[in-house]
Amino acid sequence: MDVYEAVDSRRAVRAFADKPVPRDVLERVLTAAARAPSSGNLQPWRLYVVSGEPLAELKSRATARAEAGDPGDEREYPMYPAEMTSPYLDRFAAAAAQRYEALGIERDDPARPRKIAALNTGAFGAPVVLFCYLDRTMGPGQWGDAGMYLQTVMLLLRAEGLHSCPQVMWTMYRRTVSRIVGADDGLVLFCGVSVGYEREDVPPLRTGRADVSETVSFVGELS
Repeated sequence: MDVYEAVDSRRAVRAFADKPVPRDVLERVLTAAARAPSSGNLQPWRLYVVSGEPLAELKSRATARAEAGDPGDEREYPMYPAEMTSPYLDRFAAAAAQRYEALGIERDDPARPRKIAALNTGAFGAPVVLFCYLDRTMGPGQWGDAGMYLQTVMLLLRAEGLHSCPQVMWTMYRRTVSRIVGADDGLVLFCGVSVGYEREDVPPLRTGRADVSETVSFVGELS
């Protein structure tokens, strides 16, 4: 699989097969991903790879919180801007409607937030979740580095025939996650990334993307 195919086929999968992910594959991916860009070579990310019984316990605890209507732990950083305007709000609304329709959750369902949370805390059936942390002393530049690192990880997973789903949602249950992985208070949870093989009996979902003319400006002349 070349890099263009990996980029084009990468998407947030929300239906994973009950099939184990080999450790040697993950080690190969994570070893290669260490070459991701890192300003000053700080390599600020700290990754925990969770599977098996620890992941089952985490899913159980987080899902119990979600189903009980627990609003989650206090936020350590905002998931989205407090106020979004067009075109960002339009893109957000369209993607959310498409995503949860595919999951069979109606917009006017009063239990919608709770159902969405419970699906997320189950990691959509993924057998592995990667939890990415950063040291609290890190700034915006290092958070950007962590994003490039995780994108590199997700593209390499595609090269191995695997899929993923980045989930900032896990920050809502960060205290539960930290207890399972053993992360200390000096680390802040960036997000989780569910990893596995896609279920073949679930129709794939691809959200649209803005035309390049909406997001890119060419300044100067190119041949």
